Amino acid sequence: MTATKDFHILAKPSGPLCNLDCHYCFYTEKEALFEGRPSYKMSDEVLEKFIRNYIKSQKAPEVPFVWQGGEPTLMGLDYYRKIILLQKKYASGKTITNSLQTNGTLLDEEWCKFLAENSFLVGLSLDGPPEIHDFYRVDRGGAPTSHKVLNALRLLQHYNVEYNVLVCVTKESSKRALEIYNFLKKEQVKFIQFIPIVERLPDTEALRLGLRHAVPPSLTDYDVQKSVSKWSVEPESYGDFLIDIFDEWVRNDVGKVHVMNFEWALTSWLGLPSLVCIFAEKCGSAGIIEHTGDIYSCDHYMYPEYRLGNIKDDSLIEMMSSPKQQEFGANKKDALPKICQTCEVKFACHGECPKHRFLMTPEGEPGLNYLCAGYKKYFYHIHPYMKAMVQLIENNLPASEVMQVIKGPLVIKK
Repeated sequence: MTATKDFHILAKPSGPLCNLDCHYCFYTEKEALFEGRPSYKMSDEVLEKFIRNYIKSQKAPEVPFVWQGGEPTLMGLDYYRKIILLQKKYASGKTITNSLQTNGTLLDEEWCKFLAENSFLVGLSLDGPPEIHDFYRVDRGGAPTSHKVLNALRLLQHYNVEYNVLVCVTKESSKRALEIYNFLKKEQVKFIQFIPIVERLPDTEALRLGLRHAVPPSLTDYDVQKSVSKWSVEPESYGDFLIDIFDEWVRNDVGKVHVMNFEWALTSWLGLPSLVCIFAEKCGSAGIIEHTGDIYSCDHYMYPEYRLGNIKDDSLIEMMSSPKQQEFGANKKDALPKICQTCEVKFACHGECPKHRFLMTPEGEPGLNYLCAGYKKYFYHIHPYMKAMVQLIENNLPASEVMQVIKGPLVIKK
C-alpha cells in the first residue's frame, strides 16, 4: 500500500507530561488516558522504530521532525543527542530537519548551544507581556512563568537559534491585541503565530475518561455559553484581535515581522494550497505518535476511536493511508454545512478546524465553526489589502510595497 499524499507525524516523546499547569491546556489532561503508567517516555525501541519508519515513509528529499508534548524538554538533552545520532544512521541521503515546541522554562545555555549546532527550529510559547502571559501560564505550584520564558527567548536570540513565538489568544487577552503585538516587537520577535483558545466543556464520555476540558467530537450541545470554557476566546473578539494587529502590520511591518496568520491568508489569496491543515480543504495528513508508539489521526483527536495503530507493529504509510484515516481527512470537506459552501471567504477558511465545528447554522444544520463570525469579519477586512499584495507579487514586486500603496485608508468592499 502506498500513501495517497504526503503526510507528517508530530512526535510526543514525553506524552502529556508537562512541568506547567496552563489552565487552558487541552493536552496535559490526557494523562487520564494512560492511568497506571509509571512514566511518560518514548522508549529507545519506539524512538528508533519511529525515526527509521518515518524517514523511509517520506518521498521528499527533506524529512521534517517535530517534537512536542506535554513538554518535550523534560526528556533531557541527552535524549535529543540520541535522536540526532539515529537520524544520521537512517537518513539514507535525505536532509533531516528538527523542530521543538517548548514552554521554554527549562532552556539554558547548554540547550541553546545544542539547538543552534543542530539547526533546530524552536517554537516558543509566550502569550505576551508578563501580566498577560502569567494569567493562565503558571507552573505546577501556581507560580508565574514569564520570567523563565523571557530568559529563554533571550538565550535563543543570543545563540542565533531559529525560533518563532506561539501566542495563545484567550477571552481576556483578545482585548489587548496591540499591547501583545507591540510587546513582541519590542522583544525583537520576527516570527509570530496566533492560536485561538477554544475549549469545550466535557460531556458525559469525556468525564468518564477523566478529561476536564476536551470533549470527543459531538454535535449535541449548541448553547455556546454553556459549552465552552471561561477562557475560550469569543468569536468576534478573535476577529477584532486579528484585525487590530493586521492594521498595524500592513502599514508598518510587512516584510519585517512575519505574522504567520497573515501569510497563510496571503497564500489563499494567491490561489495556492493552504500551508496549514486548519485552512486546507481536507485534512488527515498530520498524525501524531504518542510516547507509547500509538499513532492517532490528529493532535486534537487523541481519543481511542482515532487510534490508527502502533509503530511497533504497523508501518506509517499503511496507517496514514488506511481507509479510516482517509475518511477522517475527507470528512472535513464532506461535512461542511451548506452555508459554508456558498460563503465568499470559503477559499481562505474551508470551515477551519473540525474540532471547532460545534454550532448550528441559522438553517439548523450542524457543523458551523464556533469562530465563524470572527473569521468572516477578519477575512472581509483584509480582502482589499490582500488583493493589493497579490497584484504587487504578480508584477514581481515585494509584498512589502503595500505599505507605500496604502498610505491612506483603503475602501473596504464586501
